[in-house]
Amino acid sequence: MIRIAAHIRTGGVSSYDEVRSAVKRSDELGADFVFGNDHFHPPAVSGLSDNGEMVLQREQPDTSNFESWTALASWAEVTRRCSLGILVSCASFRNADLLADMVRTVDHISGGRAVLGLGAGWHERDFVSYGYDFATAATRSRRLQETLQRSTQRLLQLNPAPLRQIPVLIGGAGERRTIPLVAEYADIWHVPVSTDIQLKHKLEALAAYQTQIGKHRRVEIAVDWTDEGDAERYVAHGASIFAVPLDANPYYDLSPLIEALAWRHTFAKGQQQCVQV
Repeated sequence: MIRIAAHIRTGGVSSYDEVRSAVKRSDELGADFVFGNDHFHPPAVSGLSDNGEMVLQREQPDTSNFESWTALASWAEVTRRCSLGILVSCASFRNADLLADMVRTVDHISGGRAVLGLGAGWHERDFVSYGYDFATAATRSRRLQETLQRSTQRLLQLNPAPLRQIPVLIGGAGERRTIPLVAEYADIWHVPVSTDIQLKHKLEALAAYQTQIGKHRRVEIAVDWTDEGDAERYVAHGASIFAVPLDANPYYDLSPLIEALAWRHTFAKGQQQCVQV
């Protein structure tokens, strides 16, 4: 089943009213997920490197922005059907046990629609300007592992418990550090890639690691939406969730989300016809 996510990024937005409107409209249009983003200083990027890392533009302007988790709690009140999460929450920014309590609370506010999205973090300015230790990629990955361990354990201890087993989404493309965590914890893996060939390679690496450890849990694969042609190539390699990036300049244009939702409908119809034949 193909699912579509609205990835609503708050950097540069004219007002919080614009954010709220985009969230509500995305839910009404039929998005399966609505995701926020976890940056204190939203980065200006020019694309992805070959290994899936963000490439920063030389100029990094200051823009308006809102904190992700407080916003997410409000989204739980104004939506009715979509799952909600952060794509992705930086593991270094919040105490792991508190984070579990936060996502559990959002789960109750939303009636059982929360997703715990986590990543190691990569934008140095976010860390430095808010007093966090940027450290090394290895250290940030270790913090992600610790957060996954502690948060998933804390979710089992909270009273009241979450309304469902909250799906864990992990974002990142690293084969040495991220893939072992995906194999151990992830229900959804958001893979930052720019071609279907890169996605194929990452999924082969995940399958090889799962074989190595003898643990083959099902992991849904999420990628960013670009267009219909790319989407069908990604589906052929196993992607089933498409996150549509929505930026405010300073207002949100939801036409890419509408396009992705229309493609989902057409694609699903085609699949049903194939099954009937």
